[in-house]
Amino acid sequence: MEASYKFGPYKIDAREVFHATPLSYAMVNLRPLLPGHVLVCPKREAKRFADLSSDEISDLWVTAKEVGARLEQYHKASSLTFAIQDGPQAGQTVAHVHIHLIPRKKGDFEKNDEIYDAIDVKEKELKEKLDLDIERKDRTMEEMAHEANEYRALFS
Repeated sequence: MEASYKFGPYKIDAREVFHATPLSYAMVNLRPLLPGHVLVCPKREAKRFADLSSDEISDLWVTAKEVGARLEQYHKASSLTFAIQDGPQAGQTVAHVHIHLIPRKKGDFEKNDEIYDAIDVKEKELKEKLDLDIERKDRTMEEMAHEANEYRALFS
């Protein structure tokens, strides 16, 4: 794997990345909504889904499918949510295409579709924290690296 990755304007430490292909990578989430909530991104910074090439789209979704299958089993979940916020009015706050992949269990949200509101809130909070450079009360690098190591073993 590479030494670091780009997620829009942000540098992502390789310890946060647990799976990579020639065109995509999967990383743990700084502020997951539920256990196993990860992001799958194209390696090339593309702001919008339409900016991706056909090869990038194919690789991104095949990667999301493979990551999702392994994390669903690992977390003993029964379903998966795949979500893309494509553009600012859709709730995208980091201008780099990414798929939210979230293993789901019965009752994890009172109303199933509340997950989308929760994603929107977390994205906005994350952008505000990163933009204002406020001291984050998020997971530590050690916590994220530990989780990434666990997930990395699913691909060996």
